[in-house]
Formats: sequence, C-alpha cells, structure tokens
Amino acid sequence: MTRSQVVASNLSKAKGNKVQNSNSCTFVKDPIPARAGIGLKAQHYREILDISPDLGWFEVHPENYMGAGGPPHHYLEAIRRDYPLSMHGVGMSLGSAGPIDKDHLRSLKELTDRYQPGLISEHLSWGHGQEIFMNDLLPLLYTKEALEIVIDHVSEVQDYLGRQILIENPSTYLTLKNNEMSETDFLVEAAKRSGCGILLDVNNVYVCARNHGFDPMAYVNEIPGDLVGEIHLAGHQVFDIKGTELRIDDHGSAVCEDVWHLHAHALSLIGTKPMLIEWDTDVPELSVLMSEATKADRIAVASEEGKSGVRVS
Repeated sequence: MTRSQVVASNLSKAKGNKVQNSNSCTFVKDPIPARAGIGLKAQHYREILDISPDLGWFEVHPENYMGAGGPPHHYLEAIRRDYPLSMHGVGMSLGSAGPIDKDHLRSLKELTDRYQPGLISEHLSWGHGQEIFMNDLLPLLYTKEALEIVIDHVSEVQDYLGRQILIENPSTYLTLKNNEMSETDFLVEAAKRSGCGILLDVNNVYVCARNHGFDPMAYVNEIPGDLVGEIHLAGHQVFDIKGTELRIDDHGSAVCEDVWHLHAHALSLIGTKPMLIEWDTDVPELSVLMSEATKADRIAVASEEGKSGVRVS
C-alpha cells in the first residue's frame, strides 16, 4: 500500500474502534503500527485536527493528562478518535528503593482505561525517594539488588494495569563505579524476568556511547529483537567542557546523521518497529516533525526491502 493508503487504513481502524456514550468516547486498544509517529504537543492540537496528517500514531506523557479535564483532554480525545496512541511515562521511578507511588499508578490506570493506548512505557531510572521528588531521570547502579527492585516494580505496575509495559534505556553522563553488570545485561534480564518489553532509544545509545567511549552498534547487537516493542529517535546537544566533549539528550533538534545510521543498523537486526520522533524542547512546526517521521519511515522501508548502503540523508 502507499503511505496515503496506510494512513487511511489506520484512520478507518481508529474511528471504528470507539463507541459513544453520554459523557465521553470509550476506546478499544489499537495496536501501534510499525511506522513512525511523533510526540503530541499542545501547539499542534488544532493543526492536527484540521489536516489529519499522514502519521502512524501519537505519543504523550501521561503526566500531562492526569488532571480531571479541560482542554488537554478535549484535544487528546479528539485526536485519539483518529489515531492510535502510546503513553510514555516519566514519573513512575521504577528504580527507586522505596515503594511505587500508588496515587501515580492509580492515575496512570485511569488514563490507560480511558484512552486504551497501544503501548505504555517508562524509563529505567529513579526520581524520588524518602518523600523527596526530583524532576529528573536519574541513573541506576547496575547491581543484583537494583535489578530485583526494578523487576518487582515493573511487575507491580504490569499487574495493576493488567498489561505489559516497555522500559527505556537511559541517557547517562557519568559511569558509576560499583556496577556489577553491563547496562544491556541489566535491561535484558529485567525484561525477561518481569515479562516487560524494551523501548530501544537509539539516540540514548549513541549519546551514552560518545560520552562513555563504547561502540553503539555493539550495544544494539546485545538487545534481542523480540524484546523490543518500540524505538525512539531524537536530537541532542554537543558541549565542550574544558576540551572534553559531552553530549546531552535534550530532544531539542533534528536527529543527527550518526543516529540515523545507528537506527538503520538496529532495524537490520530487529526488524521494523513502531518508531517515535521525540522533540520536547524548542518544538518546531508540525511539518518539521512530519519530515523527520517520513525519514524514519523511508529508512524502515529500505531496511525491509533488504537494500544495502541505504542513504539516510
């Protein structure tokens, strides 16, 4: 099928998978198609409804929709009628030594029950402990003790939601001395033992590889393709700190060519997956995000067709 036929099929399926009641739309879970989507931003709400862009799906941070109502839900419900939806959490703190925040988990379940996202994901990180909450995704020690904590928390979240989640490999800026295993071993073991999937953030792999001096392709090679449920792509900044290069995952620019090449390598190993263009700071016009999504789709098509020497520019 052509891209226009694919999006028409997606829109038809999404519109058919809802029923109307007196208060709101009730949706049936739509699978996320193996093509590119973008993060849903408030400044693009009206344009999306006006033009119905040729995009496979949208992703939101559920924390932005945990209020009772108002314009965010008005627009999300309208867009959800026409597109599959994924939810990518930033506040569950799966790696915290303390318990999962039950209020946060309850709010997430209310949202997932309401909007029936095709995928739900969270970060392999921690952000709160001892009643202190930090607005950040902090790195974990990759130890056996930390692994058990993550597995228990992922299992608790999945049991409560009644469905699988994905966990995302982090971007990091320092190496912790007391690690007992590699990040890939930790991530894969957590996924296998908890039954969750992996969200492979290709930009994060590349940023970490450049910051810590390892081969990003070797990292990707260690991730079993059958565990990967989604891929993230984003831009990052490069800083010079007293002669040392540091890359920061800021989601504020176009995907760089090296990340596109790493993405093509990943697809050659694991096959085409749902792919997301993340752009969370200095958010551009919708057309720019659509162009990045088109590029991701083009690389995926070339990978599926088995083309060698794929040009990504």
